[in-house]
Amino acid sequence: MLKKTIRYTDYNDNDVVEDFYFNLTKVELIELEVGSQGGLAETLKAIVAEGDNLKIIENFKKIILMAYGEKSEDGKRFIKSKELSDGFAQTDAYSELFIELATQTDSAIEFIKGVVPPGLVSQAELEATVEPIETVELLTTKDPKDMTREELLRAFSQKTQE
Repeated sequence: MLKKTIRYTDYNDNDVVEDFYFNLTKVELIELEVGSQGGLAETLKAIVAEGDNLKIIENFKKIILMAYGEKSEDGKRFIKSKELSDGFAQTDAYSELFIELATQTDSAIEFIKGVVPPGLVSQAELEATVEPIETVELLTTKDPKDMTREELLRAFSQKTQE
Protein backbone atom coordinates (compact mmCIF):
# COMPACT_ATOMS: atom_id res chain seq x y z
CA MET A 1 0.00 0.00 0.00
CA LEU A 2 1.18 3.46 -0.86
CA LYS A 3 0.40 6.53 1.23
CA LYS A 4 0.90 9.60 -0.94
CA THR A 5 0.88 13.10 0.51
CA ILE A 6 -0.37 15.56 -2.08
CA ARG A 7 -0.39 19.35 -1.94
CA TYR A 8 -3.12 20.95 -4.01
CA THR A 9 -5.54 23.87 -4.15
CA ASP A 10 -9.18 23.03 -3.50
CA TYR A 11 -12.11 24.70 -5.25
CA ASN A 12 -12.43 27.24 -2.45
CA ASP A 13 -8.89 28.38 -3.30
CA ASN A 14 -7.45 26.84 -0.11
CA ASP A 15 -4.01 25.26 -0.10
CA VAL A 16 -4.46 21.69 1.15
CA VAL A 17 -1.99 18.99 2.10
CA GLU A 18 -3.71 15.62 2.33
CA ASP A 19 -2.77 11.95 2.49
CA PHE A 20 -4.23 9.59 -0.10
CA TYR A 21 -3.92 5.81 -0.25
CA PHE A 22 -3.35 3.52 -3.22
CA ASN A 23 -3.11 -0.24 -3.45
CA LEU A 24 -3.54 -3.02 -5.98
CA THR A 25 -4.24 -6.54 -4.78
CA LYS A 26 -2.85 -9.65 -6.42
CA VAL A 27 -6.31 -10.30 -7.86
CA GLU A 28 -6.48 -6.82 -9.39
CA LEU A 29 -3.03 -7.30 -10.91
CA ILE A 30 -4.13 -10.59 -12.42
CA GLU A 31 -7.18 -8.81 -13.88
CA LEU A 32 -4.91 -6.13 -15.39
CA GLU A 33 -2.55 -8.79 -16.72
CA VAL A 34 -5.18 -10.99 -18.40
CA GLY A 35 -7.14 -7.96 -19.57
CA SER A 36 -4.17 -6.79 -21.64
CA GLN A 37 -2.98 -8.44 -24.84
CA GLY A 38 0.40 -9.99 -23.94
CA GLY A 39 0.16 -8.76 -20.34
CA LEU A 40 0.15 -5.30 -18.80
CA ALA A 41 3.89 -4.60 -19.05
CA GLU A 42 4.00 -5.61 -22.73
CA THR A 43 0.89 -3.57 -23.48
CA LEU A 44 2.40 -0.48 -21.84
CA LYS A 45 5.69 -0.95 -23.71
CA ALA A 46 3.80 -1.24 -27.01
CA ILE A 47 1.76 1.90 -26.29
CA VAL A 48 4.92 3.86 -25.47
CA ALA A 49 6.65 2.53 -28.61
CA GLU A 50 3.65 3.56 -30.73
CA GLY A 51 3.71 7.02 -29.20
CA ASP A 52 -0.04 6.84 -28.62
CA ASN A 53 -0.36 9.59 -26.04
CA LEU A 54 -4.08 9.10 -25.49
CA LYS A 55 -3.56 5.44 -24.64
CA ILE A 56 -0.71 6.36 -22.29
CA ILE A 57 -3.03 8.81 -20.50
CA GLU A 58 -5.87 6.28 -20.39
CA ASN A 59 -3.61 3.65 -18.80
CA PHE A 60 -2.15 6.04 -16.21
CA LYS A 61 -5.67 7.10 -15.29
CA LYS A 62 -6.89 3.50 -15.13
CA ILE A 63 -4.06 2.42 -12.81
CA ILE A 64 -4.33 5.47 -10.52
CA LEU A 65 -8.10 5.21 -10.13
CA MET A 66 -8.06 1.42 -9.82
CA ALA A 67 -5.50 1.71 -6.99
CA TYR A 68 -7.26 4.54 -5.13
CA GLY A 69 -9.19 3.75 -1.97
CA GLU A 70 -9.65 4.52 1.71
CA LYS A 71 -8.42 2.50 4.65
CA SER A 72 -11.04 1.41 7.16
CA GLU A 73 -10.56 2.85 10.64
CA ASP A 74 -9.50 -0.54 12.01
CA GLY A 75 -7.03 -1.01 9.11
CA LYS A 76 -8.49 -4.38 8.13
CA ARG A 77 -10.03 -3.28 4.86
CA PHE A 78 -9.06 -1.10 1.95
CA ILE A 79 -12.31 0.25 0.61
CA LYS A 80 -12.65 0.91 -3.11
CA SER A 81 -15.66 1.88 -5.15
CA LYS A 82 -16.49 3.69 -8.35
CA GLU A 83 -17.97 6.48 -6.22
CA LEU A 84 -14.73 6.89 -4.24
CA SER A 85 -12.48 6.85 -7.30
CA ASP A 86 -14.80 9.22 -9.19
CA GLY A 87 -14.72 11.56 -6.18
CA PHE A 88 -10.92 11.48 -6.12
CA ALA A 89 -10.76 12.11 -9.89
CA GLN A 90 -12.81 15.28 -9.35
CA THR A 91 -10.18 16.82 -7.07
CA ASP A 92 -7.15 18.84 -7.99
CA ALA A 93 -5.16 16.32 -5.92
CA TYR A 94 -5.78 13.81 -8.72
CA SER A 95 -4.57 16.34 -11.31
CA GLU A 96 -1.42 17.03 -9.29
CA LEU A 97 -0.69 13.31 -8.92
CA PHE A 98 -1.40 12.59 -12.58
CA ILE A 99 0.94 15.36 -13.79
CA GLU A 100 3.67 14.19 -11.39
CA LEU A 101 3.46 10.59 -12.56
CA ALA A 102 3.14 11.50 -16.23
CA THR A 103 6.15 13.82 -16.24
CA GLN A 104 8.55 12.24 -13.73
CA THR A 105 9.73 8.71 -14.47
CA ASP A 106 11.11 8.17 -10.95
CA SER A 107 7.78 9.17 -9.39
CA ALA A 108 5.88 6.85 -11.74
CA ILE A 109 8.19 3.95 -10.87
CA GLU A 110 7.88 4.63 -7.14
CA PHE A 111 4.10 4.83 -7.46
CA ILE A 112 3.88 1.48 -9.23
CA LYS A 113 6.30 -0.11 -6.75
CA GLY A 114 4.18 1.27 -3.91
CA VAL A 115 0.83 -0.01 -5.16
CA VAL A 116 1.95 -3.44 -6.35
CA PRO A 117 2.33 -6.22 -3.76
CA PRO A 118 6.07 -6.62 -2.94
CA GLY A 119 8.10 -8.86 -5.23
CA LEU A 120 5.65 -8.96 -8.13
CA VAL A 121 7.37 -6.42 -10.38
CA SER A 122 11.12 -5.90 -10.69
CA GLN A 123 12.85 -2.51 -10.95
CA ALA A 124 14.09 -3.43 -14.44
CA GLU A 125 10.55 -4.21 -15.64
CA LEU A 126 9.31 -0.88 -14.30
CA GLU A 127 12.11 1.14 -15.87
CA ALA A 128 11.52 -0.55 -19.23
CA THR A 129 7.79 0.12 -19.05
CA VAL A 130 7.43 3.63 -17.63
CA GLU A 131 8.32 6.57 -19.83
CA PRO A 132 7.55 10.15 -18.90
CA ILE A 133 5.12 12.08 -21.03
CA GLU A 134 7.46 15.09 -20.81
CA THR A 135 9.48 13.42 -23.58
CA VAL A 136 6.47 13.71 -25.86
CA GLU A 137 6.38 16.85 -27.97
CA LEU A 138 3.25 18.82 -27.14
CA LEU A 139 1.54 21.35 -29.36
CA THR A 140 1.85 24.02 -26.69
CA THR A 141 4.50 26.15 -25.06
CA LYS A 142 2.85 25.88 -21.65
CA ASP A 143 4.52 23.80 -18.93
CA PRO A 144 2.42 20.62 -18.49
CA LYS A 145 2.46 21.16 -14.71
CA ASP A 146 0.63 24.47 -15.20
CA MET A 147 -2.03 23.04 -17.52
CA THR A 148 -5.51 21.93 -16.55
CA ARG A 149 -6.56 18.36 -17.20
CA GLU A 150 -8.62 19.50 -20.18
CA GLU A 151 -5.70 21.48 -21.66
CA LEU A 152 -3.42 18.45 -21.32
CA LEU A 153 -5.91 16.13 -22.98
CA ARG A 154 -6.44 18.63 -25.80
CA ALA A 155 -2.66 19.02 -26.35
CA PHE A 156 -2.10 15.26 -26.34
CA SER A 157 -5.04 14.54 -28.64
CA GLN A 158 -3.90 17.24 -31.10
CA LYS A 159 -0.41 15.73 -31.19
CA THR A 160 -1.78 12.21 -31.66
CA GLN A 161 -3.99 13.32 -34.57
CA GLU A 162 -1.04 14.67 -36.57
